[in-house]
Amino acid sequence: MSETRTGAEHIKSLQDGRTVYLDGKQIEDVTTHPAFRNAVHSAASFYDFQSQPENIELMTFAPNGGNRRVSRAWQRSRNYEELVQRRKALQQLARLSYGFMGRSPDHVASAVTGQIMGIDVFEAYDEKRAKAYMDYYHYASREDLFLTYVIINPQANRSKDWGEQDAELVAKIVDEDSTGITIRGAKMLGTSSIMANEVFVANLQPLKPGEEDLAFSCAVPMNAKGLQVLSRKSYEASAVSTFDNPLSSRYDENDALMYFEDVKVPWDRVFVHRNVDMCRKQFHDTPGHIFQNYQAQIRLSIKLKFLIGMARKLADTIGTTAIPSVMEQLGHLAAQANMIDAMLAGMEASGTMRGDYYLPNKSHIYSAQVLSQELYPKIVEKIRELAGGSLIMLPSSVDDFANADLARIIRTTQSSPVASPDDRTKFMKACWDAIGSEFGSRHTQYEMFYAGAQFVTRGHSFRTYDWDSATAMVDDLMSGYDMNGPVAAN
Repeated sequence: MSETRTGAEHIKSLQDGRTVYLDGKQIEDVTTHPAFRNAVHSAASFYDFQSQPENIELMTFAPNGGNRRVSRAWQRSRNYEELVQRRKALQQLARLSYGFMGRSPDHVASAVTGQIMGIDVFEAYDEKRAKAYMDYYHYASREDLFLTYVIINPQANRSKDWGEQDAELVAKIVDEDSTGITIRGAKMLGTSSIMANEVFVANLQPLKPGEEDLAFSCAVPMNAKGLQVLSRKSYEASAVSTFDNPLSSRYDENDALMYFEDVKVPWDRVFVHRNVDMCRKQFHDTPGHIFQNYQAQIRLSIKLKFLIGMARKLADTIGTTAIPSVMEQLGHLAAQANMIDAMLAGMEASGTMRGDYYLPNKSHIYSAQVLSQELYPKIVEKIRELAGGSLIMLPSSVDDFANADLARIIRTTQSSPVASPDDRTKFMKACWDAIGSEFGSRHTQYEMFYAGAQFVTRGHSFRTYDWDSATAMVDDLMSGYDMNGPVAAN
């Protein structure tokens, strides 16, 4: 085993006979298929980057002081300094895809690591399940696996409870014996499942008594017998070229419906078993939910910086930066991006200890989620306003340059005070891919809803805010006077 997992090792690990469908056909090898191969290699680049000698100390750590080094996403921070060190590594990872691969290897690793930091919750529930989960954590972290997860159910009929949906819709336990459980049904959304090694299956949405068949969590290899992955449309496959689609041609992490057709899961991979309340506790009574959403804000900080840089370069390219109203808009955008950075620093600085581990401030995390859900589409809209018609007046593809007459017209009309016609075209194509293409639209939808609907994130913010301290100040004011004026001090 090498000191760190490499990109080549990761690619080889995906050639495992998994069952993936696209356009009605089964894909034989996701690492070579034109709908997925570039994204797979982008995922592999994460491992190559962290394995480079100059990056190993920043990006990895050695669990238990051994020779094997793994991503800091698996690191359980014991103090403020380790939390910041871990965040810097995750930000560097996000830069490799400019923040557009939201479910990079550090996302679910963060979720699992957070839950393991609360292993006492599992131990109080069931010592066997706790041991199974701890053993799995040691295995997954030692191998530095790329995990995805499916933790929500297909929408179907939202007027019914999950246990009342049509048979075989929602994944549930349909059988069990001395060797494990058998699950059947669907889960969402399987983002990055194409390039992941294993899938963590759980229920983030609330369950109620009587829905015990749905109340489980487990880990399943992506090539498990009976696991079928139904990919959405591939934006990578639709990309004309890297020149025309520099983001979607390489960073389409893909989303997929996962259907479990009587998938057998051994007991050593089952972490919650028929316990409705434990399904909630594993996310919210452990630091699991905190750490997965902390990672999301870390990644978003890089993505917003990229978009703000794009907005500034857009104004420079079309020569509007010096216009006072444009400068004002750019200043507002910069303040919004800085706000997320400041909230990251704040949630770290105001963190607290939970047993042996140092955690970011969860109320600040949920506040950042509420604000960023509203912020992302507004930033996209502002960039569209800054662009005007420039994102529409573009050649159909890079092939237009191969026609001498068309190339002459393009180089006459694609003028800029700071860029050559070719460079202007290249940049505008990148802008459109980021905010206007089908890929870009998916990202707007993703950033608005990956953490749940707004009422969900606002509910987390409501539950975690220090209302007692806030209302106490109001009570202090009210207690200082009455109808006769100020109350005399004792």
